[in-house]
Amino acid sequence: MESEEFIRYAGMFAQWMADYLSNTGSFPVKADLSPGDVKKKLPINAPETAETIDAIFSDFQNLILPGMTHWQHPQFFAYFPASNSEPSILAEMLTATMGAQCMVWYTSPAAEELEERMIEWLRDMIGLPKSYTGVIQDTASTATLVSILTAREKHSNWSINNDGFSNGKKYRVYSSAFAHSSIDKAVRIAGIGINNLVKVKSGPDFALDPDELEKVILTDISNGFHPLCIIATFGTTGSTAIDPLEKIGNLAIKYNCWFHVDAAYAGTALILPEVHPLAAGLELADTIVFNPHKWMFTNFDCSVYLVKDKEALTKTFDIMPDYLKTPHDKLVNNYRDWGIQLGRRFRALKLWFVIRYYGIEGLQTIIRSHIANAKWFENTIQADPDFELLASVNFGLVCFRYHPDSINDESELNLLNEKLLLKLNESGKILLTQTKLDGKYTIRMVAGQLKSSLTDWKQGWQSIKEFSETIG
Repeated sequence: MESEEFIRYAGMFAQWMADYLSNTGSFPVKADLSPGDVKKKLPINAPETAETIDAIFSDFQNLILPGMTHWQHPQFFAYFPASNSEPSILAEMLTATMGAQCMVWYTSPAAEELEERMIEWLRDMIGLPKSYTGVIQDTASTATLVSILTAREKHSNWSINNDGFSNGKKYRVYSSAFAHSSIDKAVRIAGIGINNLVKVKSGPDFALDPDELEKVILTDISNGFHPLCIIATFGTTGSTAIDPLEKIGNLAIKYNCWFHVDAAYAGTALILPEVHPLAAGLELADTIVFNPHKWMFTNFDCSVYLVKDKEALTKTFDIMPDYLKTPHDKLVNNYRDWGIQLGRRFRALKLWFVIRYYGIEGLQTIIRSHIANAKWFENTIQADPDFELLASVNFGLVCFRYHPDSINDESELNLLNEKLLLKLNESGKILLTQTKLDGKYTIRMVAGQLKSSLTDWKQGWQSIKEFSETIG
């Protein structure tokens, strides 16, 4: 493509991007499609001859865009957010243009050193001691796997990397029943086995009970198991419950367990000083993960992984074939040795753009507004006799259900709320998700997009009320 043609199309795409960001709410939140609807419109074979960007972009608008779920839609209240922002998008454009592969310092010195500085900025922003360092991973799922693998190697004196599982130890990993499913996957991949992941009972607040944790650890020790790792959550996926980090951290020290904290969503809230008391004991963790791509307006993917013992991490993953050796290896952080991937994207650039563009104060203002919006919705649910709050509201997530006075059978209530959620999501006006809390079908409502406003929450509530009346 010639430069003049590239400039023309880049300008056209930039205009489309700006229009999309300004008018995302004009689309249905979720596509009204059945499996296979998009694929059957796509040619079976790749084109033999070249096609124009005009034709390709036209098909994007007519075939692809109608099949997308619009995560930045003002009525997207599902899952946890995958937020973005204009400065992050601009940085991604620069990253894509350079096409850099940032596996070691030598392949792009600025990428490595900017990543190092961004970790330091974020460590300080969330109030952690300077003893922590870290790296940007792709997702929290990868970071959790990396943490468990590091724990495995450190506890086995790196013998499993060398000899496999031959030391005879039967390792155990502990988490709450409400911990993220990526932990289940990680213990499988790490070879520990899903039957050795112990889901500890939670209290009425859906947080891990440290007394129950100590009981199961002692039972495991008496049965010949080796306690390896405790994973606590700061803001669970189901209800944003907060595990008691200080008590759990002290148990980890007492029983020589690796201690990992999953703060994938709620970790961003730690840039607010008033949130710090909720995370008392966080500094006891060996590793911590949180995702700026969830609630810090940085395009997916960008997951910050903070570590105390970088030597244990790099010793777990360091491999040095001749073709990767460089003259500076002993002087720099080669982040290929800090995780699973050899090839690495330049993720730090978009984080740098976002933090500089908004500043700490600007980010704090937006996060506070999101939490205030959720508190408004919490109060609204509590004031409505036909609805019921099912969990404490710690951040931006509200867990609730429709509960008319005339219905008290739990099975019937579960079916009623499942029907309500289905109708809401099929409408294209709003998108929500569900979980189960104490066996109760629970509707989750959370927004963390950059421009999410109280008006959007009020509009979402209006839809919920309208649809509840049609099934009540």
